[in-house]
Amino acid sequence: MSTLVLTLPLGSPEPAAEYGYTLTADGHTATRHASAPAALLPDPGRAGETVAVVPAHALSWQRVTLPQGALSQAPRLRAILEGLLEERLLDDPALLHFALQPGASNGTPAWVAVCDRAWLRGALQALEAAGRPVDRVVPEAAPGPTASGQVECTVLGTPEDALAVLCGHGPHQAVAVLPLASAPALLPPAGGDADPAPVRAEPAVAALAERVLGRPVQIQTASQRMLDAARGDWDLAQFDLASSGRTRALRKLGSAANAFLRAPQWRAARWALGLAVAVQVVGLNAWAWQERQALAAKQAGVRGALTQTFAHVKVVVDAPVQMERELAQLRQAAGSMAPRDLEPLMAAAAGALPASRMPAQIEYASGELRLRGMALAPEELTALNQALAAQGFSARMQDEALLVRAEGQP
Repeated sequence: MSTLVLTLPLGSPEPAAEYGYTLTADGHTATRHASAPAALLPDPGRAGETVAVVPAHALSWQRVTLPQGALSQAPRLRAILEGLLEERLLDDPALLHFALQPGASNGTPAWVAVCDRAWLRGALQALEAAGRPVDRVVPEAAPGPTASGQVECTVLGTPEDALAVLCGHGPHQAVAVLPLASAPALLPPAGGDADPAPVRAEPAVAALAERVLGRPVQIQTASQRMLDAARGDWDLAQFDLASSGRTRALRKLGSAANAFLRAPQWRAARWALGLAVAVQVVGLNAWAWQERQALAAKQAGVRGALTQTFAHVKVVVDAPVQMERELAQLRQAAGSMAPRDLEPLMAAAAGALPASRMPAQIEYASGELRLRGMALAPEELTALNQALAAQGFSARMQDEALLVRAEGQP
């Protein structure tokens, strides 16, 4: 499953506006990256995902503590956020879009992302009109702990307008966007025993960043930064911009499946799963082969017993049936009776039934004896079966008649 990650341009959306985009198959490596108008953006495919990245300088971050019960009042949650943030915002809250931190809980401080509502809605509608509806909206940089556990700095923009984006800044691990010239005061000093704070920069401003910050920087392209942002937990499409819960769940499931199938960090797990499946398949095949061999040996034994006992039988089709038929012929030739014949059935029933019980009607068919007019109580039927079992017979009531048959008979 492919993922199209694109950066939303600032300003009012126009048909000719360029979107920087990255196409990826595993969420970590770019297969293609460039910029194009919305109508010319590549198609991630029917099962693909489109992720929009909101630039860091288009967002502000506010920290709030939700009152008890706020999260259970989903229709009123935005109004609650407006009330909490009203005095902190310069603009009218009705003109702003809010997005609550993933995993937020009542009574615990949480981050709220704030941006221009009309701009974000217009950008998403322009993409939808161009046939590229957005599945998730993520921030370019988000507050919270960083991978290094330190303040991380990313320098981006142009030499004339270079910006420093600090992540994990301060006691609350906030995001700060400020001019590059102001960044050195907020970064820990270079040198010393501690590992230096990671600093990354786009190629266009890498030399400037090294000169201003006085330390080496790692080159990071805009494409790599977009992929990092797309792997985050945030989704700014909340409240009036949110998709249905089912849609979000399906998208999240698809993203997780795609990450497991393609992401490098899951390679060992994929190999382990494949090896486990292969071992199971080999084991099942070996067990099935052993069972087939055992069954074939039993069938061969039955056929051998038939042909050895009755040497005139040359073709074996169904050994048990043929064996029963040959035995019946031997009994008939010797004048003996089988347990299913009428006489053995009547003798067994006469010996087991109470002397006071006489049937009103006797029927015999297909090796079964039916005695009508024999309404037995449950305890009498139990005693009858105990007596018949010693002779190899059984009895039960069926259709107001006592049915007597040889045991083992279907």
